[in-house]
Amino acid sequence: MATNASILPAHPYYPVEVEIAGYLANHWDTMTLVSMFSAGCAAIFAVTYVIVRRIRSNISNSDMSTIMWFVLCGCIHLFFEGYYSYNFRRMGSMQDLFGELWKEYSLSDSRYQTQNSFVLCMETITAVCWGPLSFIVASMIATDHSLRYPLQAAVSLGQLYGDVLYYATSMFDHYILDLSYSRPEAFYFWGYFVFMNIFWIVIPLILLYNSIVKSGKAFAALEKMERTLKANGSAKKSL
Repeated sequence: MATNASILPAHPYYPVEVEIAGYLANHWDTMTLVSMFSAGCAAIFAVTYVIVRRIRSNISNSDMSTIMWFVLCGCIHLFFEGYYSYNFRRMGSMQDLFGELWKEYSLSDSRYQTQNSFVLCMETITAVCWGPLSFIVASMIATDHSLRYPLQAAVSLGQLYGDVLYYATSMFDHYILDLSYSRPEAFYFWGYFVFMNIFWIVIPLILLYNSIVKSGKAFAALEKMERTLKANGSAKKSL
């Protein structure tokens, strides 16, 4: 036992016996990494706001907020999650900014350091599909495109489905298999695992609801117009 333990690299992840291939500790501390991530999000919001105001100066606050959400999603899905999908075999040894951000987040979910099949497939689908489509939805909202709501619903449903599965698989392992991937400190579970992911349940639910309502109203208006045209046509024939 002592010999095997000495072979495995020391790491801060749970379960403690899990092996992290080529693990190297982060250079940046938690506060620095969280601050850089927050600054990056703020920069994305600021640039998006300026660009959208130039494209459509009279845009509503609601549409502006939705555009910012989808641009942020596009950046996170395509670049950050895409980074994980590309480097999943060597995440434990990565020491650039994205690599250290992933290692920090992995304190709440060590599956990201162990080449877990579910998180790899989920993150890859998210990066390839929902990343580019998030940018397309944002552009459609900015230009008031007629296909905005159907595509908004599709992307939101995809995000919601992925996040529900992400929570469900982790909770299954925790309660059924008695296997926890998060460190015992409440900060990691509630701050990272819950808080950082709950946005992709709450906001997509709201956007999905809005898309369904708008689409329903559009079909109702179309049906009303068709009935009116049909009634007018019948009246003209009777004359």
